[in-house]
Formats: sequence, structure tokens, C-alpha cells
Amino acid sequence: MRRAAVWARAYGAEGAWPFFDVTSYVAPEFRPPPELTAELAAELADFLGRLPNGEVRQTCSGAVRAAGLRERNPAAFSDLPDLYEPLVLFYERGGEFTRDNAGFLDLTGVRFRPGTLESHLGNPPVTLLGDTVLDALDADGQVVYCTAEARRGPLLRRRVLRGEQSDERFDRDLCWEPTELIPGTGAEAEGAALVRLEELEAAKLIGEILAEVTRP
Repeated sequence: MRRAAVWARAYGAEGAWPFFDVTSYVAPEFRPPPELTAELAAELADFLGRLPNGEVRQTCSGAVRAAGLRERNPAAFSDLPDLYEPLVLFYERGGEFTRDNAGFLDLTGVRFRPGTLESHLGNPPVTLLGDTVLDALDADGQVVYCTAEARRGPLLRRRVLRGEQSDERFDRDLCWEPTELIPGTGAEAEGAALVRLEELEAAKLIGEILAEVTRP
């Protein structure tokens, strides 16, 4: 949503936000190279024809066209983050969404209102989109993250799935292991000097751990 807002504001596509083919605004005259048009068009048409969601079709088509434009004119994309990278990762990892009549986006069970373009322009950018970070965040059930107040302790999470609770810590092997560091109640957690983290904060800590482990 944030990246789409940045691109829409940069190229006057506010009315099309959040799911649109940015190439139509960056370079309306753009056409794929003639020698590739027939092959790509056939493959893309076959793929898009199997997608039931019009907005998913539009963004998949936009990602292909943007990649073609980037090859021909890299300067057109040099100052902005890759618009379709988060969506392509979302699709590749099995994600899907629909939009209901009330304006909610439904991510196969998680519903939220997309808000406004202006509200997303002020959001912090998400830069940690590698598989290791996403795998660590990708978990079934209700998840709460926490760490020490000084943000120097281990990253912990409490996960509840079908009534079963499990407490885990993210270690330097880049996986979650059982832990007893999370107290049983909220009051006990405050006494243990733990603070709750939003998911983006947890992603940042995972990225820091990854950087330390992989540093030469």
C-alpha cells in the first residue's frame, strides 16, 4: 500500500491506487519489444486467464510490463522502490486477496480496510523482504512478539493455535526454539521487563540477527 501510494503520487495515478499498471502512467507509449510480444503475450494471457481476481490480474500484468520497461529504460525506476516486489513475493508465497462490497481487503481470513493513499505515504518503508525474514514471520495462529525493554534481548513470540499456546525464541540458527522466558500473564511480563513489538519491529530484529550471522 505504501509503495503504491509513493508511485501513484509520483506519476499522478492517485485515482487508480492501490492496484494498477504503473507503466501506463510512467510511459503510456511503451510496448514490449516486437520479437517478444507474441510469446510473452500468449504466456501472460494464459496465466492471467487462470486468475479469478481482476485486481490480481492487473498487478501481475503490471509487473510484467514494468519489468520490460525497466530493461529498456532503467532511469524511469531509479529513484523509487520496486513497486511490485512485495506483491510478487506475496503471490509466490501462496498469498491471495479479494475485496468485498464494504471496501475491506480479505487476505484469506484477515480483513482490513486499505485506508487512504495519504495515510500510507507516512508509513515506514518495509525493506526486509528476504525469504529468511518472511519464513520467520510466517506462522499459523495468533502471534505476539516481545523482547527486553532495551531491545537487546532475544526476540520472543507467544503463538496460540487452536487453543494451544507455545512460547519460542528466535536464535542464531535462524529458527524458532521453545523457551520459558515469557511469563504466563501480562502483569508478569511487565515485571520481567519485556515489551511488546509490532510485526515490523520483529522483522527488523530478525534482519539484524540475520546480518550478524551472515557477516563475513
